[in-house]
Amino acid sequence: MSAVVQQDNNITAQRVSLWITPVVGLVFLVVFLTFPGFTPPMSPNTPPDQLAAFFRDHAASIRFSMVVVDFFGVLLVPFFALIVVQMKRMATPSHVFAYCYLSAFATGATLFAIPDLLWLVASFRPDRDPQLIQLLNDLAWMIFTAPVGMLVAQNVCLALAIYLDRQERPIFPRWVAHFNLVTAALIAPAAVAATVRTGPFAWNGVVSFWLKIGTYAVFVAVMFVVLRRAIDRQAGE
Repeated sequence: MSAVVQQDNNITAQRVSLWITPVVGLVFLVVFLTFPGFTPPMSPNTPPDQLAAFFRDHAASIRFSMVVVDFFGVLLVPFFALIVVQMKRMATPSHVFAYCYLSAFATGATLFAIPDLLWLVASFRPDRDPQLIQLLNDLAWMIFTAPVGMLVAQNVCLALAIYLDRQERPIFPRWVAHFNLVTAALIAPAAVAATVRTGPFAWNGVVSFWLKIGTYAVFVAVMFVVLRRAIDRQAGE
């Protein structure tokens, strides 16, 4: 009986963790629309004086949106932890891909927290030297856009784990592996944002900004559905 209760509690914890994700997604949508630097995204070629004026004129909305990210950003952790939990249920020779996935996400979560802090610092004293405001903004956008290695690693590790799952009925369907590899391929070009200031690969460009964010939003939505089915099937078993 205790094993049954433990399993029920496990399923309940997974479902609670899963359904936190839509709430966080709604909060991030509000932040995306509230943060003036995203609608439209700032240009890398904005002059320092104009940039300083931007942070001065929009200080309240920048502080609000970035503080909200500080509070709610960590709530994405349960979603990715769920993926790791399901990866460990796979019939693979080792859990190495699950642990690699966890390590890659932990690295990404840390990097995700840094840009909003830098934007907060820039808006904290908008009357400082415009060159310093520009430096803080450059650092924030570079860290927000260019470091995609951990995201690519996550998708590749998950894909490999799915391919190696030898169960008669795998935890995730094989198409989820293909989907993760396509996701990695679409996100990877954003790394070029660290080297250019104009065009589709700049941090405000179609590829590095819109394609990356759109791809990751679709990834989270698809994996939400896939995880829900996997948890329901685990409960039935």
